Amino acid sequence: MSTTLDTDICIIGGGVAGLWLNARLRKAGYHTVLIERGALGGGQSVKSQGIIHGGIKYALGGKLNAATEAIADMPNRWRQCLTGEGELDLSGVRVLSQHHYLWSPGSLISNLAGFFASKALRGRVDQIKGKALPTVFNNPGFKGKVYQLGELVLDVPDVIQRLAELSGDSLISDNNPHILRDDSGEIAGIQLAGTRVRASRYVLTAGEGTEGLLQDWGVSEPAMQRRPLQMVLVKGPDLPPLYAHCLGASPKPRLTVTTHPCEDGQWCWYLGGDLAEQGVNQAPDQLIDQARRELRELLPWIDLSACQWTTLPVNRAEPAQSGLVRPDNAYVQACHNALISWPTKLALAPNLSDLVMQELTRQQVTSTGHPPLPPDLPRPRVAAPLWDACFQ
Repeated sequence: MSTTLDTDICIIGGGVAGLWLNARLRKAGYHTVLIERGALGGGQSVKSQGIIHGGIKYALGGKLNAATEAIADMPNRWRQCLTGEGELDLSGVRVLSQHHYLWSPGSLISNLAGFFASKALRGRVDQIKGKALPTVFNNPGFKGKVYQLGELVLDVPDVIQRLAELSGDSLISDNNPHILRDDSGEIAGIQLAGTRVRASRYVLTAGEGTEGLLQDWGVSEPAMQRRPLQMVLVKGPDLPPLYAHCLGASPKPRLTVTTHPCEDGQWCWYLGGDLAEQGVNQAPDQLIDQARRELRELLPWIDLSACQWTTLPVNRAEPAQSGLVRPDNAYVQACHNALISWPTKLALAPNLSDLVMQELTRQQVTSTGHPPLPPDLPRPRVAAPLWDACFQ
């Protein structure tokens, strides 16, 4: 027999966006259930570089745009949470770097330098020199310029762990959740192994998995798009910390590097940017060779001879856009008694929770009070850091 659990809000998908929303709803007094089919954060979240963007990388064409402004306040919101003063208490979460950087390997294009010094970017971009330079650039061989961005880089597995703690007893693990549909087309419940979950509203935050959930439900809109990457990972015992975009000839970063701790005491450089976008259709060995050449050209004084190399395919799942362009904001769409959502970026998880809570208020969805979940339900684990899994 199937046990029925009633709740106010049922969230399907336990990445950072779903976990953040779950914690905010619980803090606001809602009774919630979050269902995760794998490991918490095991989809797109754990593959993130952990950069809490302020949008500067979207302004490398020399002007502000909608994407830049949509995300501009996110670093401040995250920083408030990290000090325990924001909407969620993330104090204790590991900050890998208090700043992200932008570097030019040669002389920076003059009009872009002027743009960075403009009033519009005051406090968001600052040129740094001399002893203020990150260690990796403090070498006689470096002839470029470095700008410090008002952004930060977080240890994403640590973020996921903290958000899981804030979820209390609301998390359920099930490897095949099935959407039950009633005659009117609404969701009648979520069928799990031995348990049925019924809610006033359902929120889909499953990233790439949302497409399959919509097919299961029999709903075709909103449509989803995938923008693929092939990331490169470089692991070694003596890699210096590097958290930076490298400026290239195009308005996109030539290379984006973040540095992550491995369980064996070594460090991993995680390489994204144009390298990862253009490398989607390359064989892993070809892309690794290209990454070696890039790093040899950009940072020739760094010895990578003892490093291990591998690649990782990543799909960025988003609401479908004309021409596969990147959405500017988090996305939430009401559909019957559900909300379909994609955060589009790690940094926009707070923005997604705002949109969901505004919609629940508009629909006058309130908490009706429910008992705690049974203690014997299966609970999901937190995903392992991919820099450990990829090199096993």
